[in-house]
Amino acid sequence: MFFLEKIKKELIDEINKILDVELCDSAFMVPPNADYGDLSLTCFGLAKEKGISPNDVIEKITNNISPKEYLKETKEVGPYINFFLNPEVLARSVIKEVLDNKENYGNNKNGNGQKVMIEYSNANTHKEYHIGHLRNICFGDAVRNIMAVNGFKTIPVSYINDFGIHVAKTIWRLKKYQESEIPENKGYFLGKVYVEATKELENNEAGKTEVGEIMKNIEARRGEDFEIWQKTREWSIAGFDEIYKNLKVEFANIFYENEFVEQGSKIVNELLEKGILIKSESAIIADLEKYNLGVLVVVRSDGTALYPAADLALAMEKFNRFKINKSIYVVDARQWQYFQQLFKILELAGFYKDLIHLGYEVVKLPTGAMSSRQGNVITYEDLEDQMMDKSVADTKSKHPDWPEEKIHLTARIIAVGAMKFEMLKVGAKQVITFDINKALSFEGYTSVYLQYTYARIRSILRKAQFSIFNFPPVGDTQFSMNFQFSILNSKEHSLIMKMGKYPEIIERAKEEFDPSFLTKFLFELAQEFNDYYHAVNILKAENEVKEARLVLIEAVSRVLINGLGLLGIEVVEEI
Repeated sequence: MFFLEKIKKELIDEINKILDVELCDSAFMVPPNADYGDLSLTCFGLAKEKGISPNDVIEKITNNISPKEYLKETKEVGPYINFFLNPEVLARSVIKEVLDNKENYGNNKNGNGQKVMIEYSNANTHKEYHIGHLRNICFGDAVRNIMAVNGFKTIPVSYINDFGIHVAKTIWRLKKYQESEIPENKGYFLGKVYVEATKELENNEAGKTEVGEIMKNIEARRGEDFEIWQKTREWSIAGFDEIYKNLKVEFANIFYENEFVEQGSKIVNELLEKGILIKSESAIIADLEKYNLGVLVVVRSDGTALYPAADLALAMEKFNRFKINKSIYVVDARQWQYFQQLFKILELAGFYKDLIHLGYEVVKLPTGAMSSRQGNVITYEDLEDQMMDKSVADTKSKHPDWPEEKIHLTARIIAVGAMKFEMLKVGAKQVITFDINKALSFEGYTSVYLQYTYARIRSILRKAQFSIFNFPPVGDTQFSMNFQFSILNSKEHSLIMKMGKYPEIIERAKEEFDPSFLTKFLFELAQEFNDYYHAVNILKAENEVKEARLVLIEAVSRVLINGLGLLGIEVVEEI
C-alpha cells in the first residue's frame, strides 16, 4: 500500500472509531483547489447517518483525531473538513516510493493472481487491417497491461476469422487475377480484392451462387478452392504478424475460426437435441425473444455454419484448456447484442462462467464513417506510412545533424506512440475522429507532448550530471533521501501530490476497464511539470535546492515512463 492510500486508510479507521461508522476510501475527495487542502471529507452523509448536524460531526472529528506526522492541519469550510498534509513528509514519502519501486511503482496485488484471458485484435483474413482494428488492439493491450499491474495473471490472445463468407468472396474475385498481377504486399492486396468482390457481387446472382460453392468447398476442405484458401490465409497472417511486430504487441496464443468449426458443429447438434437451438426453415437458430435478445442464426439453410458455432466452441476451449477465471472479449460495441446472445446460449447450456464483452465505438475519418465493403477506409499500412512520413520530416527539421538511423528510430517511436495514444485518450464509448496532424502535435493532449516532457526532464538531468544512483543508500531505502525537501514550494507540493495519486489511477483504470483515466492523468502530470519548469530555475538554484528539485523531477520522469509503458508507448531521451 502506497503513502496516500495508507494515510487515507489510517484517517478513515480513526474517524470510524470516533463516530462509530463505516466509511470507505471513496469518502475522501481531492479538492478542486489546493487552497482547500490535499484531502477533503464531506460530512453531509455522516451527519445524516448519526442524526446530528454537520457541524457536530466536524467538531467530534477535529477534537478527537490524534496528531500525525504527516498531517499539518485541518480546516473547516462549511460542511467539509479539509486536511493539509505536511509537505516535507509527503515529498520524502512519495519520492522514496517512486524511486525505490521504479517500474513497479503503483502496482498492487488486488487481482490475487486470477487468470484472465483478454481477446483482442480479432481481424479477418482476406480483408483490410484498418484503423478501427488499431483501436481494438491498442485498447485490448492497454487493458491487459493495466490488469497485470493490478495483480491479475493476464493471457493475451487473438481470434482470427479465417473461415467466413468474406473469404469465399475474396477467393472468387482473386481467381480473375494472373499470378504476375499479385504485388509483393499480398495481405494488403487481399483487402483490395475483397472490396472489388463486394462491389461486383451486388447485383450478380450467378456470382453469389459461385461464392456459395466456394464456401462449401472450403468448409469441406477439398479441391482447388481449399488450396487457394490455405495459401492466401498465410498472406494475411504474415501481414498481421508484421503489424504486431511494429506495434510491439505479443499474444500468448492466436486462435483461428477454422480450428473450431468442427467442434462447434458438434455443440450445435447437442444444443439442438436439448432444444436450446431449434430448426427454422432449414436453418438452425437460437430463439431468444423471451430474453429480449431477438433471434440468432447459427447455421444457414444451406448447411454452412455461421461464426456463433465456432464461438461457442472457443468459449469452452478457453476455460477447459487454460483454466482461466474470466474471459474478456474486446470487440466493437455494435456487436453488443451478439455477445449477449452468445453468453445467454452458453448459460442455457449450463456453462456458467465469467464472460465480459468490452465494446468500443468506431473510428472515423475527418471525412466521415468507414466501410470495408465500400473501400473508404484508412488501412493500418496507409496510416503508418503517412504517420512515418510526417514524423520523419518533423524530426529532420528539428535535428538536421542527426544520422538517418537515429531520425528514423525516433520518428517510429513518435509515430507509433501517437497512433496508440489517439486510440486510448478518450473512453471506449466515444467515437474517435482520427486526425494525423493533431495526433503528431507537440502541443495539447497528445503522446508527443508527453514524450517531449519526458525528454525535457532527461535533458535537465544530463546537464546537471545528476543521477539518483550517485547517492549512497541510507537505512532501508535504496537511495539516499537526505535532500532538503522542506525548502520545496507549493508548485512542487502539487507535483508530488499528483505523483502520489498514480497508484489510485491505475486501480481506477482497471475497475472501469478504461485506459483514458491513465492518459488524462499523464497529461495533467506533464502539464504540472511544464508549468513548474517555467516557474522555477532548477539548474541555477542553490545546491541544496537544486538537488531536491532534481530528485523530484527524476521521480516525475519515472511515473511518466511507467504510465506510458502501460499504454504500450515508448519514450525517447531526445526529441
